[in-house]
Amino acid sequence: MGETQVLPRTRPHVVVVGGGFGGVSAVRALKRADVDVTLVDRHTYNTFQPLLYQVATSTLNPGDITWFLRSIRSKQDNVRFLKGTVTSMEHSTRTISLDGGLTLSYDYLIIASGVTANFFGIPGAEEYSLPLYRRSQALAVRDRLFAILEDAAVNGQDREIRAVVVGGGPTGVETAGALAEMRNVDMPVTYPEIDNERVHITLVEMAPHVLGPFAPKLRNYTKKSLEKRGVDLRLETSVKEVKPNGVVVNDGEFIPADMVIWGSGITTHPIIANWGVPLGRGRRIMVDDHLRVQGLENVYAVGDIAVEDGDRALPQLAQPALQGGKYVAKDIKARLKGKDHKPFKYFDKGTMATIGRSSAVAELRPLGKLTGFAAWVTWILIHLYFLLGNRNRLATMINLGSRYIFWKGGHNAIVGETPPVIARVAPPGAVLSPPSEALVESASDGEVEDEPAAEPEPAAEAEPAAEAVREESVEADAEADEAVEPQPQSSESRA
Repeated sequence: MGETQVLPRTRPHVVVVGGGFGGVSAVRALKRADVDVTLVDRHTYNTFQPLLYQVATSTLNPGDITWFLRSIRSKQDNVRFLKGTVTSMEHSTRTISLDGGLTLSYDYLIIASGVTANFFGIPGAEEYSLPLYRRSQALAVRDRLFAILEDAAVNGQDREIRAVVVGGGPTGVETAGALAEMRNVDMPVTYPEIDNERVHITLVEMAPHVLGPFAPKLRNYTKKSLEKRGVDLRLETSVKEVKPNGVVVNDGEFIPADMVIWGSGITTHPIIANWGVPLGRGRRIMVDDHLRVQGLENVYAVGDIAVEDGDRALPQLAQPALQGGKYVAKDIKARLKGKDHKPFKYFDKGTMATIGRSSAVAELRPLGKLTGFAAWVTWILIHLYFLLGNRNRLATMINLGSRYIFWKGGHNAIVGETPPVIARVAPPGAVLSPPSEALVESASDGEVEDEPAAEPEPAAEAEPAAEAVREESVEADAEADEAVEPQPQSSESRA
């Protein structure tokens, strides 16, 4: 490759790293400012992370919750989009370098690159569990789920099937609730071969409550709603190790599992250590009361990636990112006019989570604490409102409506590709015969399993086929996983 190319600038240049809640909010607030804006993200789309679990559990299409970032220019002509991953920053020269060989100069820099899954150093967690923080990861969960079910429909009628969800925050609660409703409502119709009594959803949480930050009334409601749906709650239970066929908890107890979904925390990307910014708690970027990076006058950080000192540390939710993005845009405009700007003040609008149809919890201003149907309707309306793009709002409304309105009559799941199933047992009315040569070759490569073991280990039986789906689903992101992911904010984000 030739010499690194430096992009020229004319008016004051604002570079925004990350096309998530905070980044898009900042860009939009700069619409009428006399600046040139460059939005940088390694994806060409914004992902609405609070609804990723709906993709993972086959209710929504991935396109329903993703928005083409270049379309931001339809109502704003002072912005350009640049696809790339930030590899380093040089603040003395006010430049950032991208993986594609470009170097951007800036007058003001807004870092809103979001976070990724935190595995807390637990052995096997990163290798064998499935996080839910990207679109590709949601698709990996969905495809793995249906690979397991298709295999079980042929081979698993006499064995237990279990999904373990780690983490009792909104992501874990909503995922466990959606999986339980799929088992209770859909599978008796769509998978009559599988005995529902043998399908288990286990939610593991180290704290004594689910939804720890919520009020006791809402935590108790959530616990009862999950138990009513048949979710096996394992509270005050810590995951010590994740294995290919289950998890080890507490003092060595082993919980077998066909799949482990990880929703137990978030952290920043390791690459930010190369960005020349001060890091505080949780490896988050330290900012002052104007959301300026400490020691760097023209650099801001907003959203999950930023942390203030003392009591002003903000929660890693959607609203701090949205409000922070708007605030730094106003701060830049004030500084360009030579005016002072008051410190950032976060207005807490509340938080919410859904457990399933007609069941949710919410703490909202000025509505107070809501549970049940009222909270559920509020949850739907607020999420539709914050989706980007009218097409996404309409598509999501249609898909959620078809799911929840035609509750007992519509069982059409949104599915993807699943690997071939090689029979190890013959269901009634069928006999075993040699599989096709192509499947035998595939099995010899380890993609599917063709050993008619008399008593296979329950959780490992569908693992090879399911693992092939997981690898295929994330292949497009494999190279970039080692670098920063300028993505939307935490999937724990709520109103």
